[in-house]
Amino acid sequence: MKIITKLFAYVALLLIGTSCSKTPYFDEVYSFKNHEWLQTVKPKFVIDVKEADKNYVFTLTLRTTTDYKYSDLWIYMNTISPDGKKAREPFKICITNPDGTWIGIKTGTIVENQFKFGKSKLPLKGKYTFTLEQGITESKIDQVLDIGLNVEEVYD
Repeated sequence: MKIITKLFAYVALLLIGTSCSKTPYFDEVYSFKNHEWLQTVKPKFVIDVKEADKNYVFTLTLRTTTDYKYSDLWIYMNTISPDGKKAREPFKICITNPDGTWIGIKTGTIVENQFKFGKSKLPLKGKYTFTLEQGITESKIDQVLDIGLNVEEVYD
């Protein structure tokens, strides 16, 4: 019964959050098996860019349970552009405030945190591959439900 309640709350939140916004250019979620992010698991997102030099805003959404034991999560984003060039960038998603209160949106036992990248251009047409790695020294992180990548065009 608890799972049905959680699922209903998540779907309702998703519908409310997306009903008034524009359609994203790209929106995909990777769910972790058994709520564990193993170091060997590297979610991959492939975006096919049809027009070069447009502005985009990238948002990563991380969902954990309230039993997640850390205050943040370091992630590496590995990027391969259509011409084969590679880049690797570390960043931190803050999950709790210093006093232990949740930063993100808490619904029941689920906490959703977002990390927005600034406006950026993808200079080439073609497929960009973004691969995420968890950046802690333990072999797995417990209580991580999923991670998603959302890309929206910015119209100036």
